Amino acid sequence: MLGGLQKVGKALMLPIAVLPAAGLLNRLGADDVFNVPFIHAGGAALFDFLALLFAIGISIGLSKDNSGAAGLNGALVYFILNFGVIGVNDSIAMGVFAGFIAGLCAPILYNKLYDKKPFGNQTFFDGKHLAIIVNAVAALLLVAIFGWCWPTIQDWLDLLNGWITSAGAFGAGVFGLLNRGLIPTGLHHVLNSYLWFAYGDYTNPVTGVTATGDINRFFAGDPTAGTFQVGFFPIMMFALPGAALAMTLAAKKNKRKEVGGMMFSLAFTAFLTGITEPIEFTFMFIAPFLYGIHAVLTGVSMYITNLLGIKLGFTFSAGFIDFALNFTKGTKAWMLVPIGLVFAVVYFFLFYFIIKKFNLKTPGREDESELELAAEMDNVGVQEAAAALGSSEADFPVGGEKRDKYEVMAVGYLAGLGGPDNLVKVDNCTTRLRLQVKDSELLNEAQLKKSGARGVVKLNKENVQIIVGADVEFVADKMHDLTGK
Repeated sequence: MLGGLQKVGKALMLPIAVLPAAGLLNRLGADDVFNVPFIHAGGAALFDFLALLFAIGISIGLSKDNSGAAGLNGALVYFILNFGVIGVNDSIAMGVFAGFIAGLCAPILYNKLYDKKPFGNQTFFDGKHLAIIVNAVAALLLVAIFGWCWPTIQDWLDLLNGWITSAGAFGAGVFGLLNRGLIPTGLHHVLNSYLWFAYGDYTNPVTGVTATGDINRFFAGDPTAGTFQVGFFPIMMFALPGAALAMTLAAKKNKRKEVGGMMFSLAFTAFLTGITEPIEFTFMFIAPFLYGIHAVLTGVSMYITNLLGIKLGFTFSAGFIDFALNFTKGTKAWMLVPIGLVFAVVYFFLFYFIIKKFNLKTPGREDESELELAAEMDNVGVQEAAAALGSSEADFPVGGEKRDKYEVMAVGYLAGLGGPDNLVKVDNCTTRLRLQVKDSELLNEAQLKKSGARGVVKLNKENVQIIVGADVEFVADKMHDLTGK
C-alpha cells in the first residue's frame, strides 16, 4: 500500500508542475498587473481544465514507459467518465475527482497491453492502440459504478467540507501539522490533493465558471480561499532560514564556513521558491523531536494566519516568488512579513538551544572519526561503483571536475546504494530520488551523504528515497544513463 501511495504521490507531481505556468500567466495578465486579457485568459484556462491535466499527467506518471500514449488513455477515460455520469444523474459534479480517477485507472490496462503485439507485426493494432479501445470500453464500467455511488460520495464530501469550514483556523492548523508530519514518507502530496484541488467550490460571477480546490478558487477570485496555503509563507520564507542560521552558528568553528555556504544556499532556495525539504532533512532524522516541534509550529502558523483573517495562495509553493506575484490578490498579506520575522527568531533560538543542549550531530558537529570513516567509505565506494560501470575510480574524482558534476554525484549515489547491481529502478519527484532496490540493508548512508544527499529514507526493504534538492532531475537522468534503470 505504501509503495502504491508513493507512486501516486510521484505521479501527482507531473500535473502539479503545470501550476507555476498557470499562475504566472494568470497573474501577469491580470488587470492589476499588466492588464493583458489574452495572457490572463490563457492562465485561467489551465486552472479551468485542471481535471483534464490531472488525468493526463497522472496517467503518464503511473505508466511503465511514461509515454504520451498513456496520457491519451487518461484523457479518453476522463471524458467518458466525467460526462457519462451526468447522463446517469444530471446532479453529479465530479470535478477534479474525475481527473484523479481517470489518471489512476487508465494506466492499469495500459501497463498490461502497451508492449504487446497481439496481431503480430500489425502496428496499427499494437498494444498501445489496443489499450485505447479497451480503456474506452472499461470507462463505461466506471460510468456505471460512479453514476450509482457518486451521489452518496458527494454527500460525504459535503459533510467533510462542512466540518473543515466549521473548524476554521483549527482545521487549517491540523492540516499544517499533518502536512509536515508526512514529509518523511513523501505522502504529503496525497494529503494535499483534496484540499488544494478538490475542496470547496466557487462560481465566478463574471465568467460563470466554477472552480474547486483551495488553489484554484484563490485564483478564481474566491475571497475565502487561501486557508490551506497562507500559513506556509512564514515558515518557508522566514522560519526555516532562521533554523539554517542556527545550525550554521552551532557548527564547530573549523566547519562553520563550509556549513554556512551550504545552509545559505538551502535557506535562499526555501525563501525564494518554497522548496524546504533539503533543510528539513538536515535535522529530520538526527533530531526527530526537533522535527516534531517544526511540524507543530507549522500548524501554529496556519492557525494564527487564519485566525487573523489573512489570505494568500500560491501556484508552486510558499516562497517569495509566489508571495510577490500574488500579493495584491491576497487579504492582509503584508502581515505575513512581521509574523514570519517572529517565527524566524523563535526557530533560531529554539534550534540553537536544543542543538547545543543535547549535542545534536547537525551538519558541522559530527565527530572527526565519523568524518574520516565517511571519507574512507566514499573513496572505496566510488572505486567499486566505477569498476562496476566499466570505468576507473580516477574518472570520478571526489569533488573533481574531470566528469560532469551530476555524473560524479550519480556514481557516488550508486556506490552508496550498494552498487549498480542493487538498483532496480530510478525515479524522482521535485527534490528527492525515489528508488527501488533489491535490498535496502546494503545502503551506505555515510557514502550517500558524502556524495551530497541531504537525507536518506528507507521505507521498506525495496523502497528508498534520497533527498537531493532542486537539481534532483539532473542526477536522476545521469543515474538512468549510467545504469539503464
